[in-house]
Amino acid sequence: MKPSLNWLPCLLLVGLAACASDMDELQGWADAERKAAKPSVKPIEAPKRFVPQAYESIAAVEPFSMQKLSVAGKQDAVQPNSLLTAELARRREPLEAFPLDSMDMVGSMARKDGRYAILRVDQLLYYVKRGDYIGQNFGRILKIDEAEITLREVVQDSTGDWVERVSTLQLQEAAR
Repeated sequence: MKPSLNWLPCLLLVGLAACASDMDELQGWADAERKAAKPSVKPIEAPKRFVPQAYESIAAVEPFSMQKLSVAGKQDAVQPNSLLTAELARRREPLEAFPLDSMDMVGSMARKDGRYAILRVDQLLYYVKRGDYIGQNFGRILKIDEAEITLREVVQDSTGDWVERVSTLQLQEAAR
């Protein structure tokens, strides 16, 4: 016996009619919820009143004026800092254009005339010896060991005075 396909369209119509009644019920529920919902919008606060303050230091010296800078320059001329004066009087070396944290010590070697360190800066190698200057804080190499470079830097402390500081640059064993 062969099944008849005449019943198929009837079943589809009955199924669609059942869905239509569910859609009406769903639409009714959504409308009821929409009417019951009450939005809560907080009112915007009124802006606070701006009260301008009078500038009371108008008679004082402006901190960035030429008068203040010239007074500071005269103080330096009266009490010259020998550390900074000596550093500013000499010619700058090429490795003083780079900060110390951009330099990697990748090796060292001993020659007849002393020990040399090999520094990598911007993918270029540089040979430095005792007495050379590196870094942006007037760093002068004091000692070169197999695994580190010791240098003296001239930096400003919290009071604005120029002082010496000892720093080290250590051998980097990890390959980049």
